[in-house]
Amino acid sequence: MEEAVEHQVWLVGKEVAARDHKMFWLVTVICLILYLLWTDVKKPRGYPPGPTWMPVVGNYFWFRQQKLNLGYYHLVWASLSTKYGPVVGLRLGRDCVVTVSGYDAIRDVLLRDEFDGRPDGFFFRLRTFGKRLGVVFTDGPLWQEQRRFCLQHLRKLGLGRRSMEEQIEAEAQDLVVTLQSKCNDGSTPLQLHDAFNVCVLNSLWAMLAGYRFALNDKRLMELLDIVHTSFRMIDASGGLLNQMPFLRFIAPNLSGYNQLLAILNRMWSFLKETISEHRKTFSPDCTRDLIDSFLEEMEVRKKETDSTFNELQLVALCLDLFMAGSETTSNTLGFAMLYMLLYPDIQRCAQDELDNVVGRSRQPCLQDRPRLCYVESVIMEVQRLVSIAPLGIPHRATKDSILMGHFIPEGATVLISIWSLHMDRKHWGDPEVFRPDRFLNEPGGIVQDDWFVPFGFGKRRCLGETLARSSLFLFFSTLLHNFSISVPSGYPTPSPDSYDGITLSPKPFYARLVPRI
Repeated sequence: MEEAVEHQVWLVGKEVAARDHKMFWLVTVICLILYLLWTDVKKPRGYPPGPTWMPVVGNYFWFRQQKLNLGYYHLVWASLSTKYGPVVGLRLGRDCVVTVSGYDAIRDVLLRDEFDGRPDGFFFRLRTFGKRLGVVFTDGPLWQEQRRFCLQHLRKLGLGRRSMEEQIEAEAQDLVVTLQSKCNDGSTPLQLHDAFNVCVLNSLWAMLAGYRFALNDKRLMELLDIVHTSFRMIDASGGLLNQMPFLRFIAPNLSGYNQLLAILNRMWSFLKETISEHRKTFSPDCTRDLIDSFLEEMEVRKKETDSTFNELQLVALCLDLFMAGSETTSNTLGFAMLYMLLYPDIQRCAQDELDNVVGRSRQPCLQDRPRLCYVESVIMEVQRLVSIAPLGIPHRATKDSILMGHFIPEGATVLISIWSLHMDRKHWGDPEVFRPDRFLNEPGGIVQDDWFVPFGFGKRRCLGETLARSSLFLFFSTLLHNFSISVPSGYPTPSPDSYDGITLSPKPFYARLVPRI
């Protein structure tokens, strides 16, 4: 009897011990999970102020909701800056993302070497075959060597010289002839938001690949359309795929991975075909364009094991230049035409200046630019008010740094709010008003304002600034010299609202073009 009782007690004790053992491990696991969650939402000491982080996703869903409410990524950052100050820190997915606003903070970032890096996330590698290639999203020795090569050979091929000007003038005149044939003396409304896409790209493509596209090239127009789509798919921080790349396995369609990959495959195929055609006719004794120059450099360095001159780098370089050359300048010109529709008095003032300086017997040229100050001020005001790349191209902290008293961890993405400079009320007074004369002084000359930085400044200043500035002036002045632009009868007055993305792009609008006799 006693033995049975003792056995029963032993069994109960064993069950209690087993239950306690399970409970111990359950509590341990729960505590471990809670600890990991706590450490996941804990910000680095001294990190810039911002909203509270959520586990795993950080501020991603909060940020997306704010974007839906405000309509634009840069406005979300502007609202955060108003609340937290010029340096704001978030975590989007696994990425620490810091945005700086205002002149002092932006100047501090752009003039310091430790912020000259470029992001190294999934999206930025996906576009260049899973590697860090090209010239836009690279840094360090690779970027320095490739940027130096590009500038050196583009200058040899005409960048900043008369031959470049002649190329742009020819493209502008070709566009005028095309529009004249379509407008029927003003009776046929035309879409102008994308009218500059092909001709602007041609100005660069002639130096890059040695030929130009016809303005009605359907294949190229389809290619440009998908490029514009890709720019609207993501924001300056790299978008969903960059912040949570694992989603490409779980939801490849919903995350945009499949669509983005399809776009990249189209681009890669087009560029590889262009390079292949060059190889067939390449001669080191006759360098025709930048692709030829790169192929020649590849041949010279083929025995170097660590050479940055290889076929994948050439494709990535062409991709960077193609996308840059087909997006920002053409979008700015689209907005310029839109604002001429909305402000006919300003349009007439610009045309009066063109008539007085250029006359009616010839077309505008770059030599006219110093005397066409009002025309130049209109272009500058479009650039300021639109801020085509409101957050610029993202930077990366290459080491732990202190920025205006805040800790910026190595690897953090740093976004520069160019929009905050161009829309600063204290500096501009009425930043939301389209007023070109803000860039004119009393004698009528151009005011060089330090707060006006459409091409950035510092070491990462836009590589194609010379070409972009010349293209903006020649295309805009030539179009205004040849046409009067107005809202077509029966069509609504277009809105200056834009599509959002890495860059802003004008929404479709129609215009009545009347040739100026």
